[in-house]
Amino acid sequence: MNSNYERTLDENFEKALNLCSTPHSYDDLISLLKTGNIPEKQYAALMLEELKTKEDAHTFLSNLINCDGKIREAVAQKFLEFTDNPEYCKYFADYPDILAKSTIDINANISRMVIEGLEKLKDFKNFGEKYSENLVKYINEAFEGLDKIVFRDKKYTINKQLFKLYWCLEGLKDYYKYLDKDTLSDILKKSMAQTEYTVREKAAQIIKQLPKDEFEDLYKLAYADKNYYVKQIMGVNMKG
Repeated sequence: MNSNYERTLDENFEKALNLCSTPHSYDDLISLLKTGNIPEKQYAALMLEELKTKEDAHTFLSNLINCDGKIREAVAQKFLEFTDNPEYCKYFADYPDILAKSTIDINANISRMVIEGLEKLKDFKNFGEKYSENLVKYINEAFEGLDKIVFRDKKYTINKQLFKLYWCLEGLKDYYKYLDKDTLSDILKKSMAQTEYTVREKAAQIIKQLPKDEFEDLYKLAYADKNYYVKQIMGVNMKG
């Protein structure tokens, strides 16, 4: 796969100009998604208006991972648009591994668009089970990484694990029902114990959706949190 730009800015500009000024068929765009370089794949993703087959959907989604960030962001944007079509959602539901991995993309814009689009896939049972299973794996990796961190570790290492945990919790907001009670409770308890308030905030957003009588211990943790945003989610009176 050729993923490089042209050698100079002028060549890149000319390449982009030719792409935009030349009509491309559906098959042309799919072909570019398979073998194009960075600007070609980016262009193809943004210009694609339909997905004719499951195989083409896989070609499209494959560019959400292991590609340059410009390609991934273009595909994520189009993915969000495509999830308005129930037929395309059926295609996407066969690829929980790709969509779970893109949930924790290093680019927050990609994570956000993918998660927003995944709201439309939450009723696909097989997808939901496998997607949530992947998120649990990533969450446990994040907890293990945070537990192993010592004082000498760089802040980047800590932030990387917190970033993964944050976006997995965001992804679970529409998929927590696919987890058994013990697994869900364990994840949320450990998340509420983190010093990073944004992680506790995401955990509280899930807790607030749970039956209070079944998850009383989690509600107590969330109600007792000192952070303004967590209190706001839980509806705690912050006066006085």
